[in-house]
Amino acid sequence: MGARHDDVERIPLRDYAERAYLNYAMYVILDRALPHLADGLKPVQRRIIYAMHQLGLTPNAKPKKSARTVGDVIGKFHPHGDAAAYEAMVLMAQPFSYRYPLIEGQGNWGSPDDPKSFAAMRYTEARLSPFAELLLAELDQGTVDFKPNFDGTLEEPALLPAQVPHVLLNGTTGIAVGMATDIPPHNLREVVDACIHLLHHPDADVDALMAQLPGPDYPTEAEIVSSPEELREIYATGRGAVRMRARWVREEGDIVVTALPYQASPARILEQIAAQMQAKKLPWVADLRDESDHENPVRLVIALRSSRVDAEALMGHLFATTDLERTYRVNLNVIGLDGRPGVRTLPQLLGEWLDYRRATVRRRLRHRLERVAARLHVLEGLAVAYLNVDEVIAVVRGADDPKGELQARFQLSEAQAEAILELRLRQLARLEEIRIRREQERLLAERRELAAILESDRRLDRLVEEELRAAAERHGDARRSPLVVRPPAAALSERDLAPAEPITVVLSEKGWIRAAKGHEVEPEKLSYRAGDRFLAAVRGRTNQQLVVVDSTGRSYSLDPRDLPSARGQGEPLTGRLAAPSGASFVGLLLGEPDDEVLLASDAGYGFRARLGDLASRNRSGKAVLALPAGARVLPPRPVTSPEALVVAASNEGRLLAFPVAELPRLARGKGGRILAIPAARVRDREEFVVDLALVAPGQTLVVRAGRRHLSLGEGELAHYRGERGRRGLKLPRGLQRLDGLEVRG
Repeated sequence: MGARHDDVERIPLRDYAERAYLNYAMYVILDRALPHLADGLKPVQRRIIYAMHQLGLTPNAKPKKSARTVGDVIGKFHPHGDAAAYEAMVLMAQPFSYRYPLIEGQGNWGSPDDPKSFAAMRYTEARLSPFAELLLAELDQGTVDFKPNFDGTLEEPALLPAQVPHVLLNGTTGIAVGMATDIPPHNLREVVDACIHLLHHPDADVDALMAQLPGPDYPTEAEIVSSPEELREIYATGRGAVRMRARWVREEGDIVVTALPYQASPARILEQIAAQMQAKKLPWVADLRDESDHENPVRLVIALRSSRVDAEALMGHLFATTDLERTYRVNLNVIGLDGRPGVRTLPQLLGEWLDYRRATVRRRLRHRLERVAARLHVLEGLAVAYLNVDEVIAVVRGADDPKGELQARFQLSEAQAEAILELRLRQLARLEEIRIRREQERLLAERRELAAILESDRRLDRLVEEELRAAAERHGDARRSPLVVRPPAAALSERDLAPAEPITVVLSEKGWIRAAKGHEVEPEKLSYRAGDRFLAAVRGRTNQQLVVVDSTGRSYSLDPRDLPSARGQGEPLTGRLAAPSGASFVGLLLGEPDDEVLLASDAGYGFRARLGDLASRNRSGKAVLALPAGARVLPPRPVTSPEALVVAASNEGRLLAFPVAELPRLARGKGGRILAIPAARVRDREEFVVDLALVAPGQTLVVRAGRRHLSLGEGELAHYRGERGRRGLKLPRGLQRLDGLEVRG
């Protein structure tokens, strides 16, 4: 029969698991992942700093191998893996990771391209930075409590006596159990200014403090582009997000990136841009170069194919699609002075830290006061010795117990008697007695000053303020990350960012389309297929919108950059567009979405429309012009001037002119009446509009009829002006069977 274990505690598995998990969770929260508000350090960071302090690795000392520091850390205070401890040490030494590095390293400590490319600890050397003195200078002045290390053989500080709010200066990130922290770095001078403002105005709100501390300040010079409202939300709630954007300039037509967001890798960004180039999503970028060197730590060159590329729009696209812009989560979650984690607003965080600083300074002053009192006590004993020097010498030479004899004869304490016995003969000189009297006077004045400060909260706050100002003066610097309000970045289409190259699009009667570079080509002189000839041509730019209109009143969109070259005879539109059976193409339009165009049928109806309203996303197009029975679509016309006249000519030889502004503006439909023609005559094709023209001020209208033509200037054209929808006036005899209208000038 097995042995019985009556002394073993038996509990349900559920209770055991819950207890074990809670213990683990609290350990991770309090002893691993979250920083303490007092000194802004996690335990491993605090132990590294303290171990280096114990090793004498001051800013003026000769650096020692990192392996020596890591060995002390894991052997004396932090019983965990050496790799984890060394990585935490490296992070505090990287100037691109810490706003104010706590460690000065020699050797390879990583690079912005790859922060984890640091050399092994056996190769690197390190010592504390001057800034670390702000955390350690008061350590031996009774300012903090010490606790046993993990095995009880040594003691380590529970906190470091930080002279500045380090929790905000270098920031930190950490993931615990059920909570996390993300604190961005800040500028020392701005944080100190906010603390001093809070000392003078204890009830200051977020807005008042943000006048001194407007936002985070990262180690890089990239812009913080979050709005003031977004930054205020961070400090008012303890949660939010910060957006950083790279800085760039134009140099000889190229884009040069001079600063990257915090923890953004130049190599990674170049890879992201190159991937878009390989996918043919950045046709406007010709080349990428990394010209970074010692003088220019960040210099990424984006070479453009053309000087006409919109650099602002291109960078907006890259900000939205690469690490040239990054967003950082903010969660001001720290362990407070009560030992509990919690998210704090800016007034709460700075107010609680000031409470800690006051308590630290008070402990330092009391410690010093005790030391001063002890020294004064000893000096009083020494003064007795100098007044009775012969008698003291006799006692020391003749007594069996000189200490006891001195205490009894001169009413001295043990400490005073011990100090007298440790005097050397040379210290019995007259000058030494004078020095002791002066030291007594100085210490008495210091004791009065210390007591006055400890008794007055206002004087204590003044001392805290003076020390904060001194720290900011000694270690502060200018803001690195400028605060600039920028609109949110958005990924743009290729059309939006493509070079605006001049282009001429040509359409033949049989529906074959092609494009020629530039505007110098003469479309009528191009070669056409047998039985085909020129129909229409438009001139514009490759980044504009191309619309084709067919004989059924439908419109279609095409990308002018995808059209075949005019060196050949083009391609049939029927292969690109799904037009209705039997439909033909009657005209082209090329321009910006807000450009105005005139759509009309030969039944005498038409309207103005935006070119963007005619755009279609699919091959089958969209119906825009409604046709009365028997009517046909007239070629569309761009409206180049709001003061232009619409001139309509019928096959009966009638001409009517009126302002284009009188026509309605629609997205689709039949439109308003242009020329009065009975519907029955249109249906039977007895009467219809032969041609339409838009004549801007200063232009001349030419009426062509066979070999004859008539030029109508502004004065002559006024004869044919009338109200929209009228029959119009007859043209002179011989021109009534006109072939078309032409605009010159």
